[in-house]
Amino acid sequence: MKKIFFIVFSLLNVVLFAQTLGSKLDKKTLALGEVGTFRVSISNLQGKDVVSAPVNELLPFHFEEIKDSISKEADHYDRIIEFQVFEEGKFNIPALDFRIGGELYHTIPYEVEVINTAQKGDQINDIMKNKEVKLDVKDYWQMYKWYILGVLIVLALIFIIYQIIKYGKRRKSSPAVMTNQTLKDLENLKKKKYIENGDYRSFYVELIDISRNFMTKQYQIPADVLLTDDLIDVMKLNNAISPENEKIVEEIFLRGDLVKFAKTFPDQTTMEKDFNEMKTFVKRSSKDLEMDQLRTGV
Repeated sequence: MKKIFFIVFSLLNVVLFAQTLGSKLDKKTLALGEVGTFRVSISNLQGKDVVSAPVNELLPFHFEEIKDSISKEADHYDRIIEFQVFEEGKFNIPALDFRIGGELYHTIPYEVEVINTAQKGDQINDIMKNKEVKLDVKDYWQMYKWYILGVLIVLALIFIIYQIIKYGKRRKSSPAVMTNQTLKDLENLKKKKYIENGDYRSFYVELIDISRNFMTKQYQIPADVLLTDDLIDVMKLNNAISPENEKIVEEIFLRGDLVKFAKTFPDQTTMEKDFNEMKTFVKRSSKDLEMDQLRTGV
């Protein structure tokens, strides 16, 4: 008797406290693009957690989910999915996993057949014939004005940037800027105290390099690549440099060549004189350029 009572009690316990998982598919045959509904329900939940695939990821690949809603109460769980299929054929919804309070449950599998309801030879007619509308200039302007304005703005920005870059380059290469930069280079040379230390070779090498770079940019003479004799000839033919400045450049450059090849050894007074005369030449260069502009009529 006790045994029978225990069995009955166990069965009642299972019936009263077990969860019931159910699923339902509203249509097993769908037209292309027709909306179908798949529903999963769990009753007698007793407040347990339900874990399943994330929203819009429960059904297989071919099922395009358009709505996936989940509602859960203490004793009941509902998940309703609306879907469409856009290919003809038979497609399976497999047994889906639902974990309830840590225990794994499965829905039953389904097969869905998708058919094309359009018949061969059916004629598709427009509801209304297309109406031709003639467009004038104002209509085209309204349609494309923002594109046109955008292009004009881009072109204006490109022009402004070009002018800024061009002006910046012109400013950097202007006679006044070049003169000031060369005077700074000469002052830096003097700070190295080559004159005081009697290092005449280093002094003349750097002095002539500074002078060549200055003449190349200030007078547009290729002084940085010409030999001294050739440079003197070009200066005299070019007439861009005044005779006084030509004389200074010629004397200092020739003396620098002699120092370079150890054919002469200038003293401190000579180096001081050459430094000051080259500095004077740089300062007077703007007058040479003004005279050259007057001669060429610029």
